[in-house]
Amino acid sequence: MAARTDRSAPVTATDPGGAPVGTLAGVGPALVATLAKLGLERVQDLWFHLPLRYEDRTRVTAIADLRAGERAQVEGVVEAVERGFRYRPQLKVAISDDSRQTLLLRFFHFSRAQAEQLQSGTRLLCYGEVRHGAQGLEMVHPNYQRLSGEVAASVDELLTPVYPTTEGLGPKRLARVIGKALERLPSDAQLELIPPALRAAHGLDSLRDALLYVHRPPPDAPMSQLLLGRHPAQQRLAFEELLTQHLSLKRMRAAVRQRRAPVLGGPGELRRQLLAGLPFELTSAQQRVGDEVARDLALPQPMLRLVQGDVGSGKTVVAALAALAAVEAGYQVALMAPTELLAEQHLTNFRQWLEPLGVEVEWLAGKVTGKARKLALARVAAGAAVVIGTHALMQEGVAFARLGLVIVDEQHRFGVQQRLALHDKGRHDNLVPHQLVLTATPIPRTLAMSVYADLDVSSIDELPPGRTPVQTVAISNARRAEVIERIHVACGEGRQVYWVCTLIEESEQLRAQAAEVAHAELSATLAGFEVGLIHGRMKSKEKQVVMDAFKSGELAVLVATTVIEVGVDVPNASLMVIENSERLGLAQLHQLRGRVGRGAVASNCVLLYQPPLGQLARERLQVMRDTNDGFRIAEKDLELRGPGEVLGTRQTGQLAFRIADLARDAHLLAAVQMVGERMLADHPRQASQLIERWVGGAARYADA
Repeated sequence: MAARTDRSAPVTATDPGGAPVGTLAGVGPALVATLAKLGLERVQDLWFHLPLRYEDRTRVTAIADLRAGERAQVEGVVEAVERGFRYRPQLKVAISDDSRQTLLLRFFHFSRAQAEQLQSGTRLLCYGEVRHGAQGLEMVHPNYQRLSGEVAASVDELLTPVYPTTEGLGPKRLARVIGKALERLPSDAQLELIPPALRAAHGLDSLRDALLYVHRPPPDAPMSQLLLGRHPAQQRLAFEELLTQHLSLKRMRAAVRQRRAPVLGGPGELRRQLLAGLPFELTSAQQRVGDEVARDLALPQPMLRLVQGDVGSGKTVVAALAALAAVEAGYQVALMAPTELLAEQHLTNFRQWLEPLGVEVEWLAGKVTGKARKLALARVAAGAAVVIGTHALMQEGVAFARLGLVIVDEQHRFGVQQRLALHDKGRHDNLVPHQLVLTATPIPRTLAMSVYADLDVSSIDELPPGRTPVQTVAISNARRAEVIERIHVACGEGRQVYWVCTLIEESEQLRAQAAEVAHAELSATLAGFEVGLIHGRMKSKEKQVVMDAFKSGELAVLVATTVIEVGVDVPNASLMVIENSERLGLAQLHQLRGRVGRGAVASNCVLLYQPPLGQLARERLQVMRDTNDGFRIAEKDLELRGPGEVLGTRQTGQLAFRIADLARDAHLLAAVQMVGERMLADHPRQASQLIERWVGGAARYADA
């Protein structure tokens, strides 16, 4: 697939925002380079660079009326100044106003010249967040300006937008540049790209009015609505942004569908042999999803399918059946997992299932080096049937003979570019491989409708028979001794236990118990029982030795970091303790809990927490106690944390919405889909212009 990088479209009458930002007055080469760091290269990029929040500097609040937790603007006269050096340097400035109340301004970073300017009797206009201090209300590092003589303070006429910025670009300067760009906003007719009939059918207001409102809200604008992103102007822009994402994903899907893929249909003899040799029968959900995958593979168009299912629902077997269809048709299969632990779990399963059928399973991960790596690469290039590994599969030097199927596990842990890089390796004879994406993090319907619009979605919504629901309790760390006694009893009954910590080493900043400290504590307390330790800093061989010992029953307790979140299957482990559970997200807690309850014995999960609990942590722990349903948990996780966290993409830019919020704006998605389908079918040119406006060079489409 080739990346689209051209964002410097020429200025035309129908493209009023396509001019480079350097055409704006006062924007020289240095500023152009700085703006480019934010992706702001054209005038229209500035139109859609929307505020993060707003500050109300349209009025001055009396100090007597200030409330902690609010941001406000005050005017006052300096009454006293004190420079202190206890613990660290700080400058404290007391100001008062006509209400005869005092407010403390506190600065931890200040210059000598700044301190000398803030003398008694100086009039100041200050803006900042009010908080409770040891001596009453205070502002820490407020914005301020000195006022001269008796001149009245000048307040803003509009709410002040606060934009996302970057190093070397102050907020005021960026606001001025955006203001110049807004002067070039064209008429409604020129700006609108959604056809009038579709706008009218869905009650969409003027885009021009919406942009002007969010950049320059009037002083009487409902601040609470704006801060929540629920103002009609923001909703209008959110609709267009969601529509753009929907269109770009659909375009990507359509472009891939135009390619040809190998037909991976056959007599199914390998499939029958595998099913006959399994010690269990497939659930009806596994059979249904397996059939959906098989139908896709038998077509000459590339499969793009996401298989989602809760922890332990049996996605791996479905993937193995898909792999056998490819092998039987004479093609290779690549399975990529985000961690070596998870990849090794797949390796163990696939070798156990496929090698008795005469299917070669190759291993290629970062730890495979030297001569072993050369031999592995040679076998892959020569046509090894199934290749399993980590991101090492995408590195240079890895060449496949006839790659027909790419399986990506826990896709949200990879950037989109990583997944596409592996897909690119499979191009041969004008064919591209089929793609099967697996996730044990159930995707909320809201996300499936939007983020995965380029994929067909299958759900394994049934657990294998014999699995017992896990009982979950939340217990304060003050009752730690009771929990350890409970572990002693469980081990005495022959059961095994996970003890999960969130840090490897002790930290003074965080109250999380370190895995190494917990291992020492439990080893001393649980005399007579073997306690193991596993964490991400151990070498792969060391981790494997510990895991093998736990699986074989040599270890009664395994102390681990969240490295065991996925890919570990020990049916005899029936108790899990998660320390500092208040620090983890719902999806991660649910994944960890899924390591127990994999056998017929009743299983339990203990969520140890460090009080006092915040509201968000309290809600998360309550959800874990209330349900084992991964789909319900995923919906709640989206509501509490937002899509970037749920998908693990907050740092990747994969889900970098400027204004839309999938949890908040889910009600828009049905209309977004309808408008999107109509635009792709009847107005493809406007659809392309929308994608260029909002996404530009960040979009990547398959070569048709």
